[in-house]
Amino acid sequence: VQLQASGGGLVQAGGSLRLACVASGRAFSWYVTGWFRQAPGKEREFVATITWNGGITDYADSVKGRFTISRDNAKNTVYLQMNSLKPEDTAVYYCAGRRAGTSRSPSSYDYWGQGTLVTVSS
Repeated sequence: VQLQASGGGLVQAGGSLRLACVASGRAFSWYVTGWFRQAPGKEREFVATITWNGGITDYADSVKGRFTISRDNAKNTVYLQMNSLKPEDTAVYYCAGRRAGTSRSPSSYDYWGQGTLVTVSS
């Protein structure tokens, strides 16, 4: 599975962005997909994850109520809608895939995209 993340950019605090993760290769619809982020000088952290059918989602407390993860298996795409962005959301955002259940641990994901930079100005 190859993953390609896009949609990052520069936005003012309070604004919105929608990230997309497009998969190619094996049947991506069977994969749990997660979004992670890494700010400069910090470890990669969990943001959100979604099961293959969208039936279960999980969010980090820091983004709950502001971010929404969704997927369109017909398009092999997982989205991360980010609203009410804050400067502390600034990071490189990565999408990742795994075959088993949802997980917040980056090391448990088998496939990773290249990352897309989100910068939120104050």
